[in-house]
Amino acid sequence: MTVLSPSAEERLQTVLSRLRPRLENQISTATSVLEEHSHGEAMDAARLPAAVIFAESTEDVSAVLKECHIARVPVVAFGAGTSVEGHVTPPEHAISLDLSRMTAIVELNAEDLDCRVQTGLTRQSLNTQIRDTGLFFPVDPGGEATLGGMCATRASGTAAVRYGTMKENVLGLTVVLATGEIIRTGGRVRKSSTGYDLTSLFIGSEGTLGIITEAQLRLHGRPDTLSAAVCQFESLHDAIQTAMEIIQCGIPINRVELMDSVQMEASIRFSKLEGFRPLTTLFFEFAGAPAAVQEQVTATEELALANNGLGFTWAESAEDRARLWKARHDAFWAAKAIEPTARVISTDCIVPISRLGELIEGVSQDIAASGLKAPLLGHVGDGNFHTLIITEHSPEGYERALELDRKIVGRALALDGSCSGEHGVGMGKLEFLATEHGEGALSVMRALKSTMDPHHILNPGKLLPNGPVYRG
Repeated sequence: MTVLSPSAEERLQTVLSRLRPRLENQISTATSVLEEHSHGEAMDAARLPAAVIFAESTEDVSAVLKECHIARVPVVAFGAGTSVEGHVTPPEHAISLDLSRMTAIVELNAEDLDCRVQTGLTRQSLNTQIRDTGLFFPVDPGGEATLGGMCATRASGTAAVRYGTMKENVLGLTVVLATGEIIRTGGRVRKSSTGYDLTSLFIGSEGTLGIITEAQLRLHGRPDTLSAAVCQFESLHDAIQTAMEIIQCGIPINRVELMDSVQMEASIRFSKLEGFRPLTTLFFEFAGAPAAVQEQVTATEELALANNGLGFTWAESAEDRARLWKARHDAFWAAKAIEPTARVISTDCIVPISRLGELIEGVSQDIAASGLKAPLLGHVGDGNFHTLIITEHSPEGYERALELDRKIVGRALALDGSCSGEHGVGMGKLEFLATEHGEGALSVMRALKSTMDPHHILNPGKLLPNGPVYRG
């Protein structure tokens, strides 16, 4: 007699029935909730999960993964849903495990400049709650991201040129493995020479090796003085050259952001940036003791003017600085408003700082040849920039955008760069992994995945292309 194995739907229902006694009020199959968890931002790929479970503790996550591992039901971790490469789009018959209710600051060690948080907490909320300590968490990807999502994608942002990325600002983690086992990695100390660096292994793993439920974070003192300025350029080349020279001269600038003329025109209109022209623009922020800030300002202004900068416009008050940085963070929506009925494909790549001018100028040529409108912007202080490709809502329009995206990434890889400096891989960048890392490195990654998640239930189909020992 042939015994048929249970179908995917039957396995899913078994898991839900076993979890309901513990998590009854935390499980939802409401259509509106499923739709909210079917996709992230900026990528059309979407699929309804079979159910959404709202975890409220590490033990909840452990209980869910234990049952899903036994039944071989896929699980996708979900935070704020702000990822842009399809990271949170579930496969068929999957559970979306939402960590957004896990928002506690578990401990705050102000004297040691660290804290431990649950990973459903957003960076904005963390900084609001610890403001009175004189400390802050500096990694700033722009959106209302959760700290767990930022760990999972190795997030970066506007302040990375000074403070680094999540990799440099996470000391340790609590992670639930595919089997439901709970482990802690790292600790509170700033360095250790013991064992494998498991913290770095999970940072950037996009929920494919385990689900991060707590993070031990490095905090930094709020600087005495903050000052922001804007300098506009007639030439894209001159703006990029200025940013490169700032870094090469070792000026410890807090942020240096670029918007090309197309993006600047959109942002002037969308964010009401009166007093600026639609020209390539650099946004600067300086931080530190008053004398140090003045030194940074003087050196930066000299470099900018030597590269034909059109003079500095200053934003001294907190309100004016917030207005400038909000305009930068709202760049996607400003680009979207150029053609409200169109779609915007957001892509990023990164190269060594000395190759940035060559890359951006080549990308500008590719954009012109494509016939598409695609504003450029980015964290040029660390060689990372974004292209917001505006295209029509159709399969043909999407393919035109992907063709341009491939050319942009191809240029970056040819210049010793990476296909993503901060967005991550998800589904959107899978095709570039073999070129960037080589099959040998990918085979090691696949072996790690298969060892730590033998049934491949954790965010399948993301981060790793299919290979001989791995199927998403």
